[in-house]
Amino acid sequence: MKQHNGGAQDAWQGVSAPLRPLAKALPEHARAHNRSLVLQHLFHEGATSRADLARVTGLNRVTASDLVAVLLAEGLVTELGAHHQGKVGKPAILVAMRTAAFQIVTVDVATGRTVRGRLVDLRGHLLREAEVDTGGRSGAALTALVVRFVRRLLSLASAPVIGVGVAAPGIVDAAGVVVESPSRGWFGVPLADELTRALGVPVFVANDANAAVLCEYTFGGAGGAGLMVLLVAEGVGAGLMLDGARVRGNSDGAGEIGHVRVVEEGGLSCSCGRFGCLETVLSVRALEDRLAGLDEEAVQETLSQVGTQLGIALAPVVSVLNLAEVVLSGPRSLLAGTVRERAEREVQERTMPAIGRGFRIRMAARSGDDIQAGAAVLVLSRRLGVS
Repeated sequence: MKQHNGGAQDAWQGVSAPLRPLAKALPEHARAHNRSLVLQHLFHEGATSRADLARVTGLNRVTASDLVAVLLAEGLVTELGAHHQGKVGKPAILVAMRTAAFQIVTVDVATGRTVRGRLVDLRGHLLREAEVDTGGRSGAALTALVVRFVRRLLSLASAPVIGVGVAAPGIVDAAGVVVESPSRGWFGVPLADELTRALGVPVFVANDANAAVLCEYTFGGAGGAGLMVLLVAEGVGAGLMLDGARVRGNSDGAGEIGHVRVVEEGGLSCSCGRFGCLETVLSVRALEDRLAGLDEEAVQETLSQVGTQLGIALAPVVSVLNLAEVVLSGPRSLLAGTVRERAEREVQERTMPAIGRGFRIRMAARSGDDIQAGAAVLVLSRRLGVS
């Protein structure tokens, strides 16, 4: 099993910066924050000279140069050599982030009977992948299975692993405690701590929809001013970002839009114990069941009705939070056409022009692997302050 690089482990331990820092911080937080500023720029913009790093981050040249020296010693960045810009004087030395020199393990325990995992580099590029059947396990037995599964992935690593990102269904708090996940039998389980102790590698856990929104923010080109990712799978959940920060809510349950009632009369029973929830009409199984055996005209009529119901559920959220876009993550064959179009029109018709005019609903940039890509971002943001 691959272990951390010793020096890097000590330096990175405990780093947990806000997503995408944009300005200098207070003195007591300055070191970690400024480090994040440098890594953030190198991650997104590529090779840069020390002088340009100082300019774009707002740091003085001495501070920027000292941070680069530390990052060089840790092996996180490398020098690429002199860069001639046609100017008089000594050519600048470019430095770049070594995104292929470290790896991340990602795990998705949110889908059906299968736990899926990947080994990726810091860019999220797939190196290895595996999956295992849960065999119906839940609770402590499922936790033990995840431990064995992650150990297997760690053994495949060809470079130091900086952390493990786990996406789980249900309500997960900021410390990685699974507050409530009925489908997995986890209630009040400190999953991040348990896995960290068992594996000897930092483990971070987030709700699956929150992982998907991190993917869109980092790899999908989405802005963070007002973003919702609606995850449509066995259930329906959402991840939210406002003003560059992930929204958690009062009890870490922000985004549970799947249990908003959209059918007032004759609604189907929902897993939450109520009737007529959005999940009963929009989950993959619900859609497939309703469309089975219908001709094309009836299919389009049904999808239009579902899109209208989705738009009704989204409109007050979009209006209150002034969301710029909602991203649908799920089967394109079910969501990309009529459902998306009808929901977008419904939101625009139900909100004031200043909000609805610029609003859009689109499909996820990396639908199919956005949960695991987001789990990688979870590690990047918590370990390096990069998102």
